[in-house]
Amino acid sequence: MSKKPLIILTGPTSVGKTSLSISLAKAVNGEIISADSMQVYKYMNIGTAKIKDEEMDGIPHYLISEFDPDEDFNVFKFQQYAKKYIEIIQEKNKIPILVGGTGFYIQAVLYDIDFQDNDSDKSYRQELEALAKTRGSTYLHELLAHRDPLSAKAIHPNNTKKIIRALEYYHQTGEAISAHNKEQKNNESPYLYKYFVLNRDRAKLYETINVRVDAMIKNGLVDEVKKLKNMGYTKDMVSMQGLGYKEIGAYLDGELSLDEAIHVLKRDTRHYAKRQLTWFRREKDVVWVDKDNFENDHAILDHILNHLKEAGII
Repeated sequence: MSKKPLIILTGPTSVGKTSLSISLAKAVNGEIISADSMQVYKYMNIGTAKIKDEEMDGIPHYLISEFDPDEDFNVFKFQQYAKKYIEIIQEKNKIPILVGGTGFYIQAVLYDIDFQDNDSDKSYRQELEALAKTRGSTYLHELLAHRDPLSAKAIHPNNTKKIIRALEYYHQTGEAISAHNKEQKNNESPYLYKYFVLNRDRAKLYETINVRVDAMIKNGLVDEVKKLKNMGYTKDMVSMQGLGYKEIGAYLDGELSLDEAIHVLKRDTRHYAKRQLTWFRREKDVVWVDKDNFENDHAILDHILNHLKEAGII
């Protein structure tokens, strides 16, 4: 059976994926699946730089505003939904385009990674969650470092959810999740795909990030976070730990001044962009598209379309 086409358009935050993705979808008769771990949440629009309905220009989008902020959303769930939407798009004889900056989500779909989601035994997870509350995330991170040093190196000590997942996987299988993921990454993709990473000069990217954060504040990010808090969404939820929501939440709780919150948000967004680029550099068969080498988005689009024609995708 011949492989069906899949296009991936990714890159660091603020690089300009959104407008290019619309032009690309129109050019190839495609529809877009968001590969963004935050844009899946309802009511979280400004801080996630979520595309507006009028910006979609008639192109259907999936996995935008589909979950409430208190619902659990993870890579396993993303993979399930993305695969379902890919089939729906293919049945219309259109091309699915994964657009977003969450590299692990893209990898999960591209190589059809098997997560062996064993949810039947929740007692160990509950035990770890209790330990996180009493001993802290750093303690769990130290446990992980003994059992799976590679995962411990890759996961931030404050990312309790990921640490628990890695410990849980080790407990269930006796295998390090890092080894499992490495093995799965060598899977052959079930798709005929092209993987484009949009990038630009680091200083220009950082300036764009700073400008975007200022625009978010001007457009009402503080009120958006205030509204979410009033709706009962609390800072311990994964969604409220997202960039923009965590920092403005700290300001609303009196932990930071607004200027400090904005400074931290800009800094942490720049760090996030750097981590995204590190991730994409580790991926294989990637086409890097440096914006600074092109006159405009039309020239970038032509370049991408040429690659897609050569690959037999269009």
